[in-house]
Amino acid sequence: MTQALALAYAGLAALPVLMHLAVSAGVPLGHLTVGGRFPGRLPPVWRALALVQAALLGTMAGAVLARAGIGASPLAALFWPAVALTLLSLAANAASPSRPERLLWTPVIALMAAAALGVGFV
Repeated sequence: MTQALALAYAGLAALPVLMHLAVSAGVPLGHLTVGGRFPGRLPPVWRALALVQAALLGTMAGAVLARAGIGASPLAALFWPAVALTLLSLAANAASPSRPERLLWTPVIALMAAAALGVGFV
């Protein structure tokens, strides 16, 4: 069960990772990130930050997988910080002034949070 939850977390995390990679490449999806501050293409600095966010999400997924016994075990030490960041992301997305961002990412991050908590407590 724990491994299935971890795989669900990683699969769900792939969605925002792909979106962040897309906006970093200049795809005009700014309305789905940073509160919709930039409705089209993100400015260059924000595009670079999107790459950082993609890497962070990938590391978080790796930590959840490691906690469940899948992947690199040194990342398991980052499990609870990854859970905390997931919960903070959930709050931020739920409070986003961008309605499209709220509607898309709040359910995804809520499912990620549930999966991570399941990994932590099952």
